[in-house]
Amino acid sequence: MKIASWNVNSLKVRLPHLQQWLGEAQPDIIALQETKLTDDKFPVDEIAAMGYKAVFSGQKTYNGVAILARNELTDVVTDIEGLDDPQRRILAATVGDIRVVNLYVVNGKALGDEKYTYKLHWLAKVRDFLQEQATKYPRLVVLGDFNICRDDRDVYDPVAWGEDIFCSPPERAALQALFDIGLHDSFRLFNEEAGLFSWWDYRQAGFRRNMGLRIDLILISDALKSSATSSIIDKAPRKWEQPSDHAPVALELML
Repeated sequence: MKIASWNVNSLKVRLPHLQQWLGEAQPDIIALQETKLTDDKFPVDEIAAMGYKAVFSGQKTYNGVAILARNELTDVVTDIEGLDDPQRRILAATVGDIRVVNLYVVNGKALGDEKYTYKLHWLAKVRDFLQEQATKYPRLVVLGDFNICRDDRDVYDPVAWGEDIFCSPPERAALQALFDIGLHDSFRLFNEEAGLFSWWDYRQAGFRRNMGLRIDLILISDALKSSATSSIIDKAPRKWEQPSDHAPVALELML
């Protein structure tokens, strides 16, 4: 089974890229972030033509999440208890015996900003939700755009970046709290080196100069860890014309 995640940064703009990548990579499940579409505008027919079913939770211009799968998606959740957030950032569904939770984590803007405070509050509520999900669904995958660099290997210049947004100790502690539930960073099961990123700024030739961050993650539960056979960042779509600033990440499981 191949499971992927991709912040497409506007599905309307990037639909041809998604179609091309689905045709080439053939994932069984893919989680999308920043679809930036209201639900009535979601390209259900185009996705179906590629052989995928879809569940989605969107809004105009900003945010928006979706899960596509070759098989039926059930037990869909779009909101969690204790988190009064009109922004569409959370989507969970079950595919077979795999529970998939798609997250587009709050950016936070800057240290001290009210959006930063909300980011930490949001993550605390999500942590509680994931604890419940892990208890109910042992075969759990949590994936998406986390907007946090777990450690300095995930930052192109950790000295210059310091403890700024995405790298501050409170953000990293909030991310670690998710791992403490019993989740594992699938990429780090196979790749320990620094300088491997999933996001690059459009400005200052960020991609060409590899000035990136690794903020797109696929986390897996203890029950799935031994089934993981590979985890990659596919940089190819970042080279396409008018790309998303994120590359898709993918995990393969032998189930």
